[in-house]
Amino acid sequence: MSEATATIIGMADELVFHVDQGTATSAIPITLAAAGLREREHLQEWVIAHPEILGEHVMILTSEYDGWETFDGKRTANRLDVLGVSNEGQLVVAELKRDRAGDNVQLQAINYAALVARMTPDDVVRVYQEHRRSRDEELDSEAARKRIEDHCGELDVELLGSPRIVLVASEYSGVTLTAVDWLSTGERGLDITLQRVQAYRLQTGDLVVTSSQLYPPPAIEERLVGPRKEKEKAKLAAVSGKREKNAVHRILQDDLLESGTPLTLITTNEVSSDIRSRVAQWIAEDPRRGNATWQLSRSAPLLWEADGKGYKPTTLVKLIIKESTGIDQATVWGTKWWETDDHETLTDIAGSPAGQTGFDWDPLHDLLSKIPAGKWASYGDIATVIGTAAQPLGAHFLRCDVCENGWRVLDRNGESRGGFVWTRENRTDTQQQALEVEGVHFNAQGRADAEVRLSAEDLTELARDD
Repeated sequence: MSEATATIIGMADELVFHVDQGTATSAIPITLAAAGLREREHLQEWVIAHPEILGEHVMILTSEYDGWETFDGKRTANRLDVLGVSNEGQLVVAELKRDRAGDNVQLQAINYAALVARMTPDDVVRVYQEHRRSRDEELDSEAARKRIEDHCGELDVELLGSPRIVLVASEYSGVTLTAVDWLSTGERGLDITLQRVQAYRLQTGDLVVTSSQLYPPPAIEERLVGPRKEKEKAKLAAVSGKREKNAVHRILQDDLLESGTPLTLITTNEVSSDIRSRVAQWIAEDPRRGNATWQLSRSAPLLWEADGKGYKPTTLVKLIIKESTGIDQATVWGTKWWETDDHETLTDIAGSPAGQTGFDWDPLHDLLSKIPAGKWASYGDIATVIGTAAQPLGAHFLRCDVCENGWRVLDRNGESRGGFVWTRENRTDTQQQALEVEGVHFNAQGRADAEVRLSAEDLTELARDD
């Protein structure tokens, strides 16, 4: 096509015109099959090459994945078309259909989402390694993990358990549209998007394929929020806060940044190009709005030049976005938005905890130190608060020699876990005996008094208490 040629693309029931030398000619809609296009060879490869079809800021993890096993080690025949991850750490399950999607396509996708939801961070790294290997790129686990974390930060088990579903097809039945609308709204609140692809033949004989969001309609997407979607936003916000706290804590603890160091705001692709542009324009009107100074304070490490007040990195970024655009941004990774004159972000400066790889257990150690005598907490609730799962938490306890007050952690029924050992103290009493000395009562079944159990909400407050 010449430079004077353009394609006008609309939404569902769109009209597409080929514009040449100022004259618009209707393009003829055809099926992908009629165009000689195949599902795996073409549509799937387009999605892999252009993951924005699945939504903004999606990284492809794998395709044609069938590595599922039952509890007895038997392989299943299910094959997932495409799996990605958003820049917020939420898995994205994509089911592709070259032409019209069947009435049960949403059920098929839900089945895959349920399988994917059981993935651990190590599973995600492994499937990405395998995918890149299939594409003739060898990555060791450390390099694969770094590439993923450069995109979305440290993987959070709780978020992995709530994947987003994207269906991609040229046409959907009324049954599918009705089912997806029902699944997406109210208390059900599943995160499902319908993408429509359509092929067109131009008068020149050239082929054009469009991709547009059919459901939810983009103009009202933010209004279609049910209680469960609000919970997903809360999870994302919690992960953002945990990341920030870890980075700030490491910088202060290891004295990685001098007090008084000037910092400059840089926008990241966590937000749309429109928001980035509006923020930049707002700062250009008063450059002080984009400047801050590092200070030795856990609660307010950034002194904002615009008002002389102290803020946390994420809090200040959200405030700047709100002031410049009027938008309440649910999640940003604030420590990635502030950089020194050497172009190092706070996230870069914080790096990884000294001597550690993988999950950062510092928040656990900090939280455990705050559990008072006479109280107990469950593995599950602690895991939720620090952003992991009960199983790896229990495994960490077995080898941890800095887990203060570890005897104050029981299973969800208030029972002592099997295999409990004292890692530092030279003690012979049991976990139950240690708690009873502190005033925790146990019933005849060996279960601790639920009245003195710290809930996940209680633990969250403890974690915030500096």
